Amino acid sequence: MSSMSGPPQQARRRRPVLRWILLALVLLPIIEIAVLIMVGRAVGLWWTLALIIVVAVAGTWLARRESSRTYRELQQALNSGRMPADQVTDAILLTVGGLLLLLPGFVSDVIALVLILPFTRPLARRLLQAVVASRALATVGGSPAASAGRSRRAPGAGTVIDGEIVDEQPPPWQQERPPQIDR
Repeated sequence: MSSMSGPPQQARRRRPVLRWILLALVLLPIIEIAVLIMVGRAVGLWWTLALIIVVAVAGTWLARRESSRTYRELQQALNSGRMPADQVTDAILLTVGGLLLLLPGFVSDVIALVLILPFTRPLARRLLQAVVASRALATVGGSPAASAGRSRRAPGAGTVIDGEIVDEQPPPWQQERPPQIDR
């Protein structure tokens, strides 16, 4: 019975994430329009348009600069043999931030700048890594709280038996070829 409870539980876990994404896709344009109207009333149409353009241009320049810096750090980590977890996470954050800059509006620009700015990105990086780690733990062995009391051995890990694989068929280059008959 436990094998039958796996897929429905995974589906139940994914549904809240999909609901949040759908809710964000519906609410973000509404919030953006409301903020644009409030800013437009406060400073005027032309200043609002100028602000949107200035933030988009400055954010795009910053995203390009940080992306190239992150790419260099990623290359250095790979060349030195270190695991580039922070650099990969930064690349994801910069990509999402760059995509958010493409959307017109101030709310998406603020979120994008939090993901792109070098002094706020470490906080976003830690948050994203924590979310991914908790999701991985939930997928592999239950919730982080449930797995805290368990040993840290991999699922299915048991006794290791040394041995070798013996194949009765020799590799193709070692097989005897039948003699060829000249005609």
